[in-house]
Amino acid sequence: MQGAGGSNGGVGRFFMGLGMFIIGAYLLLSAIQVTNNFYFGYGLFSVGGFQVTSGIIFIPFMIGVGMLFFNSSNVIGWLLAIGSVLLMIVGVISSTHLTLRPMSALELLLIIGLLAGGIGLFFSSFRNYSK
Repeated sequence: MQGAGGSNGGVGRFFMGLGMFIIGAYLLLSAIQVTNNFYFGYGLFSVGGFQVTSGIIFIPFMIGVGMLFFNSSNVIGWLLAIGSVLLMIVGVISSTHLTLRPMSALELLLIIGLLAGGIGLFFSSFRNYSK
């Protein structure tokens, strides 16, 4: 009988490793805290020494939307509106901070052990164990 990946490795090892890895990845991802500093006074980047804040991005957006309401085929209005939305998305993503929540050494060792052990078991299931 063929095992995982067409080898004589173990199907049990395959699913055990996959399960361990999924549990470890879930525990790791649930331990990560996501915070964001995107607010009206936060500087996103600077242009020529002038600090562009997240609130300033709304000014070209409002101008672009106003131009589009006046004339919907205005290319400059579309560029201002779409460019401002893209800058807002970039600002939110670039100001996102990922940190691990406080945890005990036992929890961290459990997470690392599940991830590393799961990967090891998963890949060892592809080896040929026939003699």
